[in-house]
Amino acid sequence: MWAIFKREISSFFSSPIAYLIIGLFLLLCGLFLWVFEGDYNIFSSGFADMSNFFLLAPWIFLFIIPAICMKSISEEIKLGTLELLYIKPPSIWKIVLGKYGAAVLLSCLAVIPTLVYLFALNELGTTRGNFDLGLALGSYLGLFFLILTYASISLFASSVTDSQIVAFILGLAICFALFYVSEGIATLFQDGESYIFVKNLSLKARFEAMARGVLDSRDLIYFLSLSFLFLYLTVHQINNKRR
Repeated sequence: MWAIFKREISSFFSSPIAYLIIGLFLLLCGLFLWVFEGDYNIFSSGFADMSNFFLLAPWIFLFIIPAICMKSISEEIKLGTLELLYIKPPSIWKIVLGKYGAAVLLSCLAVIPTLVYLFALNELGTTRGNFDLGLALGSYLGLFFLILTYASISLFASSVTDSQIVAFILGLAICFALFYVSEGIATLFQDGESYIFVKNLSLKARFEAMARGVLDSRDLIYFLSLSFLFLYLTVHQINNKRR
């Protein structure tokens, strides 16, 4: 697993992919939060907090993480190198976890520079230092679990096809469906309990609960279970191709 992980990381940083992904994420966040007028602009909101960033980041990662993962397995299938991995000592699970870990690490590296925003907002408040650091750190934790889930979904999409474009579109579609669609469907229910139940099936509702500083074990189990499910489906898909 460690060898696969190192190979994937080396592959990312030996080409412009990693720098492009990190740069694009930071550029989009910077423009929407600090430059462009709109709902995400921190100056327009009138509050020195990170809530706008945590509203924006999941939508950007919705596109970026499928782009990171789209070649992880699909390229192996297209080039025929997946068969070579079968005869190596690592199990299929270790291969998948190595690729998964590399995708998660690259996504987290894109987030780390945004910690500078904490310092900026600490200075921008009407009262210097009047900033809820605990709430921001809890929201970063929620974003980390969202990255885990997006990466597992996108890796599964990459295992389905040998086309990177198809893998990207499929990963984007599944991530979007799980992030937002069930919340949209919930609006069709008039009954309050049904509305809440269907809404809580979405990644968006679970993430927003954590972004408000509410660390519920049920939300953590939801993210981890969904991540494990798609990793299992990825392993199952690769095993099917092996037969």
